[in-house]
Amino acid sequence: MARRSAAQIRAQIRQAQAKQRQAVSKYNAAVRRYNADARQRQKRRQLAVNQYNAAVRRYNAHVRDNRARIKRELDRLASQSRQRTTRTVTYRTSVDTLVRSFTQLDAAHQSGAVIVDDELLGMSGNETANSIAVLNAMLEQRTPVDPDSDEVEELRATTIADELRAIDDDLAARWEGAVFALHPKNPDAGRHFCTSAREMLSTMLELLAPDDEVLAADPDSPLTPDGTVSRRARIRHCLARQRQTSTELETFIELDLENVLALFDEFNSGTHGAAGRFDLHELRAIKVRVEDAVRYVCRIAAA
Repeated sequence: MARRSAAQIRAQIRQAQAKQRQAVSKYNAAVRRYNADARQRQKRRQLAVNQYNAAVRRYNAHVRDNRARIKRELDRLASQSRQRTTRTVTYRTSVDTLVRSFTQLDAAHQSGAVIVDDELLGMSGNETANSIAVLNAMLEQRTPVDPDSDEVEELRATTIADELRAIDDDLAARWEGAVFALHPKNPDAGRHFCTSAREMLSTMLELLAPDDEVLAADPDSPLTPDGTVSRRARIRHCLARQRQTSTELETFIELDLENVLALFDEFNSGTHGAAGRFDLHELRAIKVRVEDAVRYVCRIAAA
């Protein structure tokens, strides 16, 4: 074997050193990439934590707002004159029942015994507050509002036509006709509105949870005397699609819809105002009650 010259040896040493430097550079580059990725992962984790914490803060604020609103409405109710309570005894009983049901649902959720979607729980609290607000509107004594004011036009505006149209065009048309009939000068405003709204809410549930779909999922679903699927069964089916199954939530939703129906009965009784007319505050309160109930049903039925 030929002996290498000093120049060849130096060249080989330089090659070995170059390979070592390349290996070190490659290692250092890998370390930098790893550290950069780690920093990015840490940033993403921190961002996720920040987003989660922000969502928790928003939820907690929403919960506090809902509880505060319910308390305000209950305080208003407690301070109301009893002058007109005999005219609202049935609806007042329904409101009391709904408040108790929400209190039980909220307590079960807070204790962890029942897990309810945050948005759904928040909307449930809003439904409770709305039910009390309507009762307050019926009991309060107010200075009459000019029925020709701009507030009447605001009363006839609606924000749920798109949601209803997404379900069925006829629902949206029926609702728009019901809202158009709302006017303090119209002696049949409450009756017309309530009749249309009652049919609309009933049809919504039937379209969003049809009999064949409910029975296919649970052949033992309870039926009404006329052979159709019960409202409770439709509610249970909608919640099951979202894995939101709890007796407390089912009960609250059913009582909430019963509360709206009790409100319709109250408004249809013809005991309010001259010739059964309703003032602007009462009409606005019931309109808000129904609009939010429609949104609530849409949220319950969301797949």
